[in-house]
Amino acid sequence: MAAFIKKLFKSKKTTEPATKPSVEQPTKDSGHQQDTRGILREQQRHILNGAPTQQQLATIAVEGVTAEIRLKAAGQMTDAACLHQVQKQAKGKDKGVYQAVRQTLQRQKEEKAKQEALVATVTNLIRSATEQARSDDTKLYEARLDALLGQWKEVEQHATAEQTQEFLQASHRCQQRLDEIKQAKDDETRQHDQKEQRSETLQLLQSTLEDLRARSPEGLPSLSSLDALQKTQENRWLEATRDTAVSDAEKKAYNSAMLTLRNYISAIRRITQHREALAALATAKPEEHAADSDIRKQAQTLVDEINWPSGYPLPDILQPAHTLLKKSASTKTPALHDAQPNDAAIAELKQTIAKLESALESKQLKESRQLLKSAQAVFKDLNHRERKTFQARMQLLNGQVNELSDWLGFATEPKQITLCEQMEYLADQPMDPEAKAERIKELQKEWRELGGSSDRSLWTRFKEASDRAFEPCKDYFSAKSGLKQNNLETRKKICEELETFLSQADWSAMDWKGAEKIHQTARQEWKSAWPVEFRDNRPIQKRFDDLLKRLETSLDEERRKNETLKQAIVEKAQALVEHDPLQDAINQAKNLQKDWKAIGITRHREDRKLWQTFRSACDQIFARRDAQRSAHKEAMQVADESAKQALSAARQLNESNEDSALSDAQKSLSLLLGSEVSPGTSDQLKAEIQRLKKTRAHRALSSTIRTWQTLVDARTDGTLSQEEVPSHWPELAHHLTGADHGELVIRAEILSGVESPAEDQQRRMEIQVRRLADGMGSSEQSGSTMQELEKLVAGWCLVDTDHSPVQPLAQRMNQAIGALARP
Repeated sequence: MAAFIKKLFKSKKTTEPATKPSVEQPTKDSGHQQDTRGILREQQRHILNGAPTQQQLATIAVEGVTAEIRLKAAGQMTDAACLHQVQKQAKGKDKGVYQAVRQTLQRQKEEKAKQEALVATVTNLIRSATEQARSDDTKLYEARLDALLGQWKEVEQHATAEQTQEFLQASHRCQQRLDEIKQAKDDETRQHDQKEQRSETLQLLQSTLEDLRARSPEGLPSLSSLDALQKTQENRWLEATRDTAVSDAEKKAYNSAMLTLRNYISAIRRITQHREALAALATAKPEEHAADSDIRKQAQTLVDEINWPSGYPLPDILQPAHTLLKKSASTKTPALHDAQPNDAAIAELKQTIAKLESALESKQLKESRQLLKSAQAVFKDLNHRERKTFQARMQLLNGQVNELSDWLGFATEPKQITLCEQMEYLADQPMDPEAKAERIKELQKEWRELGGSSDRSLWTRFKEASDRAFEPCKDYFSAKSGLKQNNLETRKKICEELETFLSQADWSAMDWKGAEKIHQTARQEWKSAWPVEFRDNRPIQKRFDDLLKRLETSLDEERRKNETLKQAIVEKAQALVEHDPLQDAINQAKNLQKDWKAIGITRHREDRKLWQTFRSACDQIFARRDAQRSAHKEAMQVADESAKQALSAARQLNESNEDSALSDAQKSLSLLLGSEVSPGTSDQLKAEIQRLKKTRAHRALSSTIRTWQTLVDARTDGTLSQEEVPSHWPELAHHLTGADHGELVIRAEILSGVESPAEDQQRRMEIQVRRLADGMGSSEQSGSTMQELEKLVAGWCLVDTDHSPVQPLAQRMNQAIGALARP
């Protein structure tokens, strides 16, 4: 900004007003004429070396003593009105001055056009950004936004503060829209990936269960492998169902498969725990212990505790217990099966099961375990038939309690391990320190929301990763503190430069656009000098605000003065709305538009109001001219509509229609071509007229050819009469005396470009050679194809020969004639 202020003061440095010396020619005196010219030359040079006004420069450029002085004065001129005045006076009198002034005006015109183009570009970019922010078209959205931002970067310095703010707001909305599009796409991708993960989980569970159903009863599967499979698939399902909708069918399939797997794993785990007791049952034969009630009770307890899932091969180690119970069951009295139902126990069991299901739904593990034991105790007191009714439901509830127990034990730990891995990954990533610090806070917050960890090693791992991730951020925040101090010094310097400018400003000769630019630059540089410490910035902020207020006060006074001038222009324009003649009103309106552009700075909002009123008045003036043009346009539209109907009807015509219809259509289109049709419609009319001409010509050609073919057939059949032959054909056939029908056919094929049969190729060559030997002035070379072919047809019909032409030759002749009708 300092350089801009110095440049402004240098270009507008005030000097003592030089007294305009008299440029009038001194009294002509023959004894002192040379001395007078020398004195005048020095006076003019002194003026040019000082600070001349534009009017002084214009006078010297025209009346300067020497060509050098006149050119120098013309080179210093910048005012457009003075330049036009000098150009008019120097034309035809001083070529050098005329060319110099002309070049200056041309440069000013080009610069003005360049500025107007920049203004138009800025306006178009703002409009494009606003439209894109509202557009529903998301195709290539990011590429279009990047293109807009790139174009704006090239013209941003030429935009006003309001335009910059408007574009930034629109581009911000575009960026928000782009973020929403990306987020939607990411969500779609995430949900698709989650769906695939769920599908793979279900497939893996189903295949695992199928393998367990098909495995041999010898030995037990690996408990650690099954346990690891269960935990990994539970975590996988948890991630695959996070923040997404899952269908009831998927939930049901997963819960069923996972419950079955958990029951199987629980049964394996309990077999491992009771391995010794099961081995003891296997040491003796089941029939030896069938009468021992203690052994039977022990076997029943083991079988109930293990609760081996149905549908899966019974392991060898469980076979003795199940065999013993079967033997015992066979020795039981029928009275056991016929026992009276225990209604009280059944009601109690149903009530307990209902409470157990409610506790499971509330994730209350301790209460669920107690209720399960109570239900199992009541279940054992039921007879065989009553147990069978509740058997499947009790197995399901037992599995759900085990599932809740496993879940509460393992659900939190995988999440904490994941947080440790994310923090360790974050520590190794080079990224923006502020973004990195923000991410560290988010991970720490997630850790706290999990309730911490009882595993000390896991907490230590997370803490060390957090400290390592934050280490690079410390240097950044330390450097940021130094940046704040530098920004504070920059703001102090901006205040000093503003104060210097205000103390030295000469408001009577101020470049107001330059002063307004200083105001904008100061605010932009002040905003760029951020961040700063809030407490240190408060006094310097107050100083900056006071200085800006002083500058704004002077700018507002100038703006209001210019607004008064524009208001006067608005009133003049409104008076021209009903002015006659119309062309004079238009010319005056154009001059007012030029005067409007020459006025200096104004307040943006007030200028827009005045401009809208002025523009409205000008629009009404030009609307009168547009009304005249509109009448012509309406007449053109009526003519175009009539032409379209005629064109539509004409395009339906072809060779199958009568020649009179084609002719009438051609005449109608020709009449319309002379009316007030548009250029495009005129071209269509010309094209259709040409098509109709060609159609008529081809139709006439086809008719002639059909007539000739009919005469050829009649001559061949011997039914041709002299009355059917055209009157001028005997004259045409006179030159063909001596030629037989075979030669006539071959010459017709040569003319039509039709190949002759292989047996006539030699004769065709001889005929061609003979015709060439007769000279290039032969009839085949001089006449048109149709004329020459008509001679051959006339010869066919009229030349006397000993025999009538045979049918094969007639077919070849008609084929050669018909070839001309093909397009």
